[in-house]
Amino acid sequence: MATPQTVLVTGGAGYIGSVLVRLLLARGWRVRVLDRLLAGGESLLELLDHERFEFVRGDIRDADTVARAVAGCWAVAHLAAIVGDPACRANPDLARSTNLDGSRLLLDAAQRAGVARFVFASTCSNYGKMPDPTAYVDETSPLAPVSLYAETKVAFEQDVLARSRQDGLAGTCLRFATVYGVSPRLRFDLTVNEFTRELALGRELVIFGEHFWRPYCHVRDLAGSVLAVLEAEPARVAGQVFNVGDTAENYTKQMIAAELLKQIPDGKIRYVHRSEDPRDYRVSFEKIRRELGFQISRRVPDGIAELLRLLRSGLLSNPDSPRYANV
Repeated sequence: MATPQTVLVTGGAGYIGSVLVRLLLARGWRVRVLDRLLAGGESLLELLDHERFEFVRGDIRDADTVARAVAGCWAVAHLAAIVGDPACRANPDLARSTNLDGSRLLLDAAQRAGVARFVFASTCSNYGKMPDPTAYVDETSPLAPVSLYAETKVAFEQDVLARSRQDGLAGTCLRFATVYGVSPRLRFDLTVNEFTRELALGRELVIFGEHFWRPYCHVRDLAGSVLAVLEAEPARVAGQVFNVGDTAENYTKQMIAAELLKQIPDGKIRYVHRSEDPRDYRVSFEKIRRELGFQISRRVPDGIAELLRLLRSGLLSNPDSPRYANV
């Protein structure tokens, strides 16, 4: 890249954002991060002196801060949010004001500043519970959000797509699969990460609703999908929605447990049957593979092995610390 363009990453100190920032810098982009630092800024400390890195501490709900952050940026990768059902349930007013009001303020500011690309991190949770559990949903399937978190994502997706159609902004929505893996901003309140921690520490793993489906994707690959959109021709991504993951990586919790036992044979697992779960879906990821050539680099067994290496290394003094969760 002869003259590096600047990408604003909102939520760049977070679980996915801190990985994305490093990928962008490695590819030669200039990166500006806007983050409120609800989980601290340690994930970005090593980047402080990088010549193409800039940090703005602030809230996406603050108009002056957002205007300063988007100024001179070619693209926005919008990851900042109150993430996940538990965090949104714990503070619904904050979730709505951040995930909707703040996101809309950011989108308006990006438009005024002449930003060319706007990539929004959405979620496959938008699909909710599918009527046919044997079928795969895709980007054309109806959305059925069953949580405040998903409701805010669906609502802002509509804003991004409408703006892209009406005002020429190349907006793209990425519906992320359930994330896992090691990140500079580590989390253990995620299914694969939590399950691996429990068995690695010699505990009994209690699994509720073992037969419901979800898609899973490594944090590095989700971050890589943002990069793939930014580097694609605008006509291929403007006004588009892409599920992000791999069709072969749809798992039930029982299937994840089976993968865990291959690497932790003496692990103790107990199932608590549940006949209902509001989220039960298998997702097709053929569109992003077909249109952008996107392929994942890691699968769930790779993520389990990676997490085990970390947990057995002794680098974490307290894997149960609240710092490794969003609530």
